[in-house]
Amino acid sequence: MNPAFDAPSGEGLVAECRDRAVRLLRDNLSEEGILAASAGDKAQSRNYLSVFGRDAAVCALGMMVSGDPVLRAGAETGLVTLAAHQAPNGQIPKFVHCELKEPDFWYVGCIDATLWWLIAIDALDAHEGGRRLAGRFAAQVALATRWLLAQEHQHFFLLQQNEASDWADIMPRSGFVLYTNALWYLVKRRYGLPGAEATREYANHLFRPFEASGTAHRRARLLADHARAHARDRGLFLSFVNFTAFGDEGDVFGNILAVLCGLARGDEARRVMLALLRAGVDDPYPVRVTCEPIAQEDPLWRPYMERHSQNFAWQYHNGGTWPFVGGLWVAALRQVGETEAAQVALARLARANALGDWAFCEWLHGRTSALEGMRGQSWNAATFLLACREEPFPLSGHP
Repeated sequence: MNPAFDAPSGEGLVAECRDRAVRLLRDNLSEEGILAASAGDKAQSRNYLSVFGRDAAVCALGMMVSGDPVLRAGAETGLVTLAAHQAPNGQIPKFVHCELKEPDFWYVGCIDATLWWLIAIDALDAHEGGRRLAGRFAAQVALATRWLLAQEHQHFFLLQQNEASDWADIMPRSGFVLYTNALWYLVKRRYGLPGAEATREYANHLFRPFEASGTAHRRARLLADHARAHARDRGLFLSFVNFTAFGDEGDVFGNILAVLCGLARGDEARRVMLALLRAGVDDPYPVRVTCEPIAQEDPLWRPYMERHSQNFAWQYHNGGTWPFVGGLWVAALRQVGETEAAQVALARLARANALGDWAFCEWLHGRTSALEGMRGQSWNAATFLLACREEPFPLSGHP
């Protein structure tokens, strides 16, 4: 654990973290919307002073419940910027460079920016009690959903994707990916798209092959049978399933979203969260994003995982601790009734954000808790605001 820092403890720490989160988000607002991180040379060189699709959408969820009118307006501004740079085929950009006014769509696609944008549009409307944004962006919403539907398997009703094409953009998850399809299930429910329950059924069949049953399509059964025969059962959903390949490393973020978005319900959702608690993913800080990192000798290891020396074991997406995911972790614990564990995790999350003189650092080393990535990460602040609420999480529930 990192050395102690000068900060209050318990409720005082949580209250101070909430106040600082609001201030950080205000400081990171631009005319185009919320920037990914605080200004600085490093952030400038790595394009963090841009409006990112997934970041701006996640931030919108926290900004809309902040009680701050400036943040509420800023939440919408980022979504407007992203809509203005939507591709002709419907894809929402990975990010929009604010100075150049130029969208970026990543190397092998960026599937989740479109999903998160749709979720944020719906969440802001639901918070207001109307359909104002969905009406204003009806054409963009139709294009976005059409682009996603074009990537859906016609028998499994799950989105298909390349490696390194979602938030974990230097990880080898491909084919049918848990994280992406948890979001897809939510989008289908919230927008009334066809086949939502078929998406949930096949997600459970492929990503929980140890309990798979029913009359799934024969090709889905083959994929599930292979995973069942070879994967480790951690009591979790697998991170991905592909042709003769699967991910059993324990995708913490994907499993949290499976709970929050409704792929796992009731007792099953609680079992998932208890399995993650047993794995100690929020000790000392919430939350490590894989239970066990992919080692360099593992068949899933890819040379690109060494990019920027980031994705070695217990680093970045390969077992690093991400405070922004920690905010969703707290919300998921509350959702399954683990209120005491949620309160403990909330205090730990405040301590993580307070490290480095309230750095709100992008990620921490999963073993040493050394501060890594960018300081002043906006979505750390936004999901902390969500974690402070005892009300149902904005992703939960049916339209």
